[in-house]
Amino acid sequence: MHFFTHTACLQHDTGAGHAERPARLEAVTAALREAFPQVAWFDAPRATRGQLSRVHDDALLRLVLDTPVMETVPLDADTMLSKGSAEAALRAAGAGVAAVDAALASAPGSLPRAFCAVRPPGHHATPSVAMGFCLFNNIAVAAAHALDAHGLSRVAIVDFDVHHGNGTQAIFDGDARVLFVSSHQMPLYPDTGYPSERGVGNVVNAPLRTGSGGEAFRATWAQTLLPVIDAFRPQLLLVSAGFDAHRLDPLAQLQLEAGDYAWLTTELAALADKHARGRLVSMLEGGYDLTALRESSVAHVRALMG
Repeated sequence: MHFFTHTACLQHDTGAGHAERPARLEAVTAALREAFPQVAWFDAPRATRGQLSRVHDDALLRLVLDTPVMETVPLDADTMLSKGSAEAALRAAGAGVAAVDAALASAPGSLPRAFCAVRPPGHHATPSVAMGFCLFNNIAVAAAHALDAHGLSRVAIVDFDVHHGNGTQAIFDGDARVLFVSSHQMPLYPDTGYPSERGVGNVVNAPLRTGSGGEAFRATWAQTLLPVIDAFRPQLLLVSAGFDAHRLDPLAQLQLEAGDYAWLTTELAALADKHARGRLVSMLEGGYDLTALRESSVAHVRALMG
């Protein structure tokens, strides 16, 4: 299994008091290094403009990469651009590209899985808009790379972040090669992700009511979302791993525990083994309580490692 991160991801400055702060990434990487000292870490490369342009408009690339920034400036009420943001965003997206390459190139007998500990997160970024703490859509860049550079025809994106991945859905809702499935709290930002949003039959949203806990979460996946993934028979699973549905998270009101993430990850790994030769890439999305982040990321990766 491969772990990807980069110190540049710590240089994305969101300003004092912002929930999406460097301490999130520090907590995750420290917990994983302690729990899995035997695993090698790799520096995430920069994504290229060509890789980014598969899912994003040129205007957004110019905004994030070419805007001279001396101080942190808001792109909206929640999403910031700082001097270090462009490099962080390139490394975050590049991690997914490298992780896909690593998973698809894994030798027989090795574990073809990867976890990308990066920030800023990505799943709210649409083709043209940076939003919801996200600059580029990291998981979408990874999926497009799998399709275009590796020639895959069935890629599943699994999103269990507490917030709906509106950007990922918007990028792929017309592309039948990509299945997008999501559980998320509703009502909650960004106020998308209704069951009626079906794309071209490749989008399945399963909202959870405020206050839902592990029982409802597991039932939703077991009865609705996991069977859809199984029927799709993906050649690669990509996971938007947001841990903000944890009961300790300050930005949402679901009641999950680390064990719930471990359960779902075990189920996803089994589907990867069944259909995708074990190939699964997970990328950090949300999660804003440091204790929950540490516990949940370790539980998630332990389940990925089997």
